Amino acid sequence: MRYLVLAIAAAALSACSGPVYRISDEPLSVARIEQERYLGFWHEQARLPNRFEEGCQRVTAEYGVQAGGLISVINTCIQADGRERVARGRARPAGAPGEGKLEVSFFGPFWGDYWVLQRADDYSWSIVGEPQGKYLWVLTRAETITPEQRVDFEQRITALGYRPAELVWRAS
Repeated sequence: MRYLVLAIAAAALSACSGPVYRISDEPLSVARIEQERYLGFWHEQARLPNRFEEGCQRVTAEYGVQAGGLISVINTCIQADGRERVARGRARPAGAPGEGKLEVSFFGPFWGDYWVLQRADDYSWSIVGEPQGKYLWVLTRAETITPEQRVDFEQRITALGYRPAELVWRAS
């Protein structure tokens, strides 16, 4: 029975693997965060393509305090047909105190890395990824960004070892 459970877990993990978009071998650095300031409502401005957000537009994320030191996660998107889709999960600190390393889970005992790679001093934006280079998000408190802000994000993303052309940007 133990081997069956391990085989199912291994199959599930391999099914979750996707393309690696990061082209740099340099280790990613992680921003320092004050959890209380990071909590709240965020708008996704850009993301690398991923299966779980396929067909999503106007994606938002809301982080809040949950019992036991966990963080509640509510991701919402508008699907191509206009329907709203909501995913509820939880996050937990994964690095040293104050380090922007978290783990997020949307189902069962499976946790994925969620690293705040960069953020504004005033917490008005953040760039989030994970160490393998499969996922990346640009999040802002504002619903929209200016063309100048997009150029700045593209420069930051390039410096992190990603190709901005591969990002899915929020439609205006």
